[in-house]
Amino acid sequence: MKTRIGILGLGGVGGYFGGLLAKAYAENDAIDVVFIARGKAMEVIAESGLKIITDEDEATVFPTVVSNDPDAIGKLDYLICATKTYDIEESLDAMKKCITKNTVILPLYNGVDATERISTIFPDNEVLQGCVYIVSMIAEPGVIKKTGIYEKLFFGSDSASIYRMKALQTIFENAKIESYLVDNIEETVWEKFVFISSLASATSYLNQNIGEIMENASSRNLYVSLLNEITMIAAVKGLNLPNDIVMQTILKLEKSPRDATSSMHRDLLAGRKIELSSLTEFVVNEGLKYEIETPTYQMILDKLDKHESN
Repeated sequence: MKTRIGILGLGGVGGYFGGLLAKAYAENDAIDVVFIARGKAMEVIAESGLKIITDEDEATVFPTVVSNDPDAIGKLDYLICATKTYDIEESLDAMKKCITKNTVILPLYNGVDATERISTIFPDNEVLQGCVYIVSMIAEPGVIKKTGIYEKLFFGSDSASIYRMKALQTIFENAKIESYLVDNIEETVWEKFVFISSLASATSYLNQNIGEIMENASSRNLYVSLLNEITMIAAVKGLNLPNDIVMQTILKLEKSPRDATSSMHRDLLAGRKIELSSLTEFVVNEGLKYEIETPTYQMILDKLDKHESN
């Protein structure tokens, strides 16, 4: 019986990891890889395939199906979700016909509330938690560019079937995806959130890339203030993050490409909608909930909120 894997959202994350799956299983009769796409991206991939460019090489891959029509997509065993966080409800609502009670859903978003939001829509489904470390983006429709050394995918659940999760891990491993099925997935997801929330907020507020933030004393101080505020919230929530999480996060940033920036900053520069609610406002709201002051996050939210409403 065929295993059918859907990739919802073909941006830097979904396009890259979906591309590795499509490449690995192109000649495999047991696994179908389905790209759920629309518009220009769907047209280009249907005609010419999805091109993945890395620092070392490039490859063009073809999924089993590329479509946004639920009837063409069909029923899915696994659904990997990698749209923007503000599109979660709308994009999944359009896929309801493809999701059975046996569909396992793996969210790979920037925020930490996706699993809860998806479980509200699909309360009977196994919804995992997951996150990735990667620097990748859409270069143009149908083309994903990945830079740097980061390429890790983490997932897990404290309630889902271990059999189904191990089956997914095997699928990832056979596609040469560096993936980890971890027990303490909530802490892992929050570690990533500490990294991406502070980076997205700082780069977008300062209009600076990673190198500029690391080399400018006042920018670096603002970034560290964000780290201190978000890690305090994690501690009060009872999450068991490393004692040196702030230093670990700074070291991760120092290993990132100097000219790279956050996807939120890229969207801001391009005049697109940004993930302010999930990456900045969420932290402010958690601070209010747990009575932790977040003045740096609040300052950034106030400024970027004005941009969003313009």
